[in-house]
Amino acid sequence: MDNLTYTLRQLCDRNRDGSHATQGDRESCLKLMARQLKEAGFRQMKATSLNGKHVEALLERWRSDGLSAGTLKNRLAHLRWWAEKVGKEGLIPSSNVQLDVPKRVFVTNENKAAELADKLGKVSDLYVRVSLELQRAFGFPP
Repeated sequence: MDNLTYTLRQLCDRNRDGSHATQGDRESCLKLMARQLKEAGFRQMKATSLNGKHVEALLERWRSDGLSAGTLKNRLAHLRWWAEKVGKEGLIPSSNVQLDVPKRVFVTNENKAAELADKLGKVSDLYVRVSLELQRAFGFPP
């Protein structure tokens, strides 16, 4: 285990922010960042030596890997956590727009709500029909 990985693990052990799953994801992501920084030529690093050139190297690597917007945002959140814990909060802009990270694109943006208007005429009971109309008016699913 190199020095950066060791100091990042210590940082995670001493700062138990979030759920167990979040802590595990963060530690895995920080280990990945340590390995990628080592591959980029930053060999003698500690957790406290994080600076702008390291952030730029990681962003450049992630973009060249073709990662999705969601993955980039998650990794940047872990990177911001690291910067905050070593006292370098202003190192990474708080807005992903400044870092040219695109917005997340979800699988579909089409409306999947059921249409109730044509089916209401088939309901014979007045009270049930009014109840369904009220549910629709207040935004409840039919």
